Amino acid sequence: MLRLVTLSLSLLIAALLFIPAGVPAETKAIDEVKNTVDKVLEVLKDKTSPLERRRNQIRELVRGRFDFELMSQSTLGRQWKKATPEEKNTFIELYSKLLEATYIGRIEEYTNEKIKYNGQKVKGDKALVQTNIITESVEIPIDYKLVQTSSGWKVYDVVIEGVSLIRNFRSSYGTIVDNEGFPGLFARMETKVNEMEH
Repeated sequence: MLRLVTLSLSLLIAALLFIPAGVPAETKAIDEVKNTVDKVLEVLKDKTSPLERRRNQIRELVRGRFDFELMSQSTLGRQWKKATPEEKNTFIELYSKLLEATYIGRIEEYTNEKIKYNGQKVKGDKALVQTNIITESVEIPIDYKLVQTSSGWKVYDVVIEGVSLIRNFRSSYGTIVDNEGFPGLFARMETKVNEMEH
């Protein structure tokens, strides 16, 4: 009997040890989004720091919270399977820069406003965190779609005023790859990145 109890306890401890550390309480998705967004706004409001330094700090925060590989796969769809490992890496790098520039550009427009966190919807390993940026005259909805990973909740799409960042790029990228291949797509993306960063 003692052996059975000891064995049961050992199995229970082993099971607990193998539960991923990132498995969250129900509120964790919204907490992690709030933590990142609050830090982004804090950086933007620090006018004593040079603009480029602030943008670099924001990029680090965004890269820590966004799952750019998953976003890349979702955006390219069937084209992702056709890409070589080198093409996938190049796309992820360029795409992350485009998404960062787009997100930072929109957030920079609202640096002196307030953020209202409306709640979250969790289903399995996916979550939707709903927020509003409150201005003097209007509220701008920004929703974050997240997936649970071993290192916490990661954003895989942002919907700004009803427009999905993923869908915004997806509609044209497939056609470009079909007509011009990945070299043509990368050339266009590099041009766009340069335009948005300067």
